[in-house]
Amino acid sequence: MTTGTLDLALIWAAILAFAVLAYVLLDGFDLGVGILFAVEHRRADRDLMVNSIAPVWDGNETWLVLGGGGLFAMFPLAYSVLLPALYPPVIAMLLALVFRGVAFEFRFRAIGRGRAWWDVAFFGGSALAAFCQGLVLGGVLQGVRVEGFSYVGGWWDWLTGFTILCGLGVAAGYALLGSCWLIWRTEGALHERCRRHARAMGVTVLALIVVVTLWTPMLQNSLAARWFRWPDLLFTGFVPVLLVLLTIGFFRSLSARRHVLPLLFAYGIFVLCYAGLLISLYPDLVPPSISFREAAAPRQSLAFLLVGAAITVPMILGYTFYAYSVFKGKMRAGEGYH
Repeated sequence: MTTGTLDLALIWAAILAFAVLAYVLLDGFDLGVGILFAVEHRRADRDLMVNSIAPVWDGNETWLVLGGGGLFAMFPLAYSVLLPALYPPVIAMLLALVFRGVAFEFRFRAIGRGRAWWDVAFFGGSALAAFCQGLVLGGVLQGVRVEGFSYVGGWWDWLTGFTILCGLGVAAGYALLGSCWLIWRTEGALHERCRRHARAMGVTVLALIVVVTLWTPMLQNSLAARWFRWPDLLFTGFVPVLLVLLTIGFFRSLSARRHVLPLLFAYGIFVLCYAGLLISLYPDLVPPSISFREAAAPRQSLAFLLVGAAITVPMILGYTFYAYSVFKGKMRAGEGYH
């Protein structure tokens, strides 16, 4: 099969969708660990929490680079429309991630009250980055005003009740992943508290999922139509059933004192919601008017860059699997990053 017979725009849309999902699942839990600084105040416990993500957190953000860079290179029209529509939350997210990375390094070097301030910075950067990602998600879902393939909306069009709800949902979801990660990677009193955090966050996230799901079809007529068209109806009809099954499995795994299963069930809930998001948007990349094929770069560019992706994506996957296989097991006091 040659590139002349391939749907390159669809292939690249799938690659970028995978990159975004990988970022959410991987960087989501380490942002969640930072968010949990709000309820974990002991210095030894915070050190343990940070040590559990130290070997992998920067590698997790590689997927964000791939997603953002891929959007710019492969779908330049979508990039040129979405960025002006979402400049404030995107800029705030990037600054929060930078500030969080600085705090991550400096908190181990600070002494006295300086450590407490860097802990606050680490929490603030994590929480703001998660919240802004939810704002971006909500802004894309509710659609942007486009005329002649240019953004014609205002500076604050993205800020609505729906986007704020999405921001809170993503932040709560990341806190859920962070709790489940720490259940897997820690023991003792911190481990027990994280079980309680996971239970509380699980209830919160499920409530927010229900509210966002009921609100989403009211944003655009096209979204509601996609949810109830054939064959998408096969998936949307099973979503409540699948969500209930995953929820039961999640809470049963907590009650049965499993270690890795809560994280896997939480991942399942995220993947289910992500699949619903893709169905809601497809084939639009800039809803409600620009599809991923209209936004795609010339075919020659897509083909040329696909060769690079065939090399780099397996390398990133290999590095990710290797890092997680090397740095595994429970974290204990005195171990890890110093």
